[in-house]
Amino acid sequence: MRVLITGAAGMIGRKLTTRLAKDGALRGRRIAALDLHDIVAPKTPVAAGISTTIHTGDLAAPGAADALLRTRPDIVFHLAGVVSGEAEANFDLGYRVNLDGTRALFDAIRVAAYNPRVVFTSSIAVFGAPFPPVIPDDFHATPLTSYGTQKLVGEALLADYSRRGFFDGIGIRLPTICVRPGKPNKAASGFFSGIIREPLNGVEAMLPVPRSVVHTHASPRSAVGFLIRAAEIDGATVGPRRNITMPGVGVSVAEQIEALGRVAGVKAVALIREAPDEAVWAIVKNWPTRFEARRARELGFEAETSFDAIIHAHIEDELGE
Repeated sequence: MRVLITGAAGMIGRKLTTRLAKDGALRGRRIAALDLHDIVAPKTPVAAGISTTIHTGDLAAPGAADALLRTRPDIVFHLAGVVSGEAEANFDLGYRVNLDGTRALFDAIRVAAYNPRVVFTSSIAVFGAPFPPVIPDDFHATPLTSYGTQKLVGEALLADYSRRGFFDGIGIRLPTICVRPGKPNKAASGFFSGIIREPLNGVEAMLPVPRSVVHTHASPRSAVGFLIRAAEIDGATVGPRRNITMPGVGVSVAEQIEALGRVAGVKAVALIREAPDEAVWAIVKNWPTRFEARRARELGFEAETSFDAIIHAHIEDELGE
């Protein structure tokens, strides 16, 4: 089996690569080769018996996607994208990467004419306010950001290309992935991780939104699990509704901070400083809160059930404790 990962240099892409290299198999078949693509060179994993090829460049550039499909990968994980805050700040870049790159990849697969499984990472940003207290699986998608719009168009393309038999696609709407390791990025949601990650490292963290904000989260560990499940699930079981809202933990920022206190103590909580940011708030205030995600759970997608568990996953996976 050959596996292609776009966005392989990103946080989730790196973790997915590591998991695949460790498992050595997917869908009951041995992984013989990995193709890793990003705008910067992804790291080559340590993977006995797996051939790894590194690809760099702009996925939306003419011919770039076609070149990736020459080896006819059996599974395509499409993770490449510009994050929410950057997509909102730079309209042209967001549409080029998140929409033009996605269309180029999907069309290259269509032209290659061999029907692989495609896993597309969408986002709960496809939903827009006003929201009910708990958002059901059949809630209408009306994004209120450019990022959400780009992801929603990608979902529609995935469903149509799957319907036409060009590939067998599964779209997973990720909640905010928290706690993200490493340095902050330009995602508007970055503070959700920052208010946990920085205090755990003894560093001050800024909170740009009110503590009453409610949002749904899953760990990077769960995100990789979602991807693996999406690659392996029987498409006939999923049916024509190819885009699935993933499960997660719906909590307020105040409840996040309370969980940090239970896990790491009052000294960690004291490192959080409120610093209102109108640009971040303008995006976040229109985001969805809690999700039912019944369909995802029935299809075997699993996530944490408490924010304490999300913090413990970060400590175990990133801090070695």
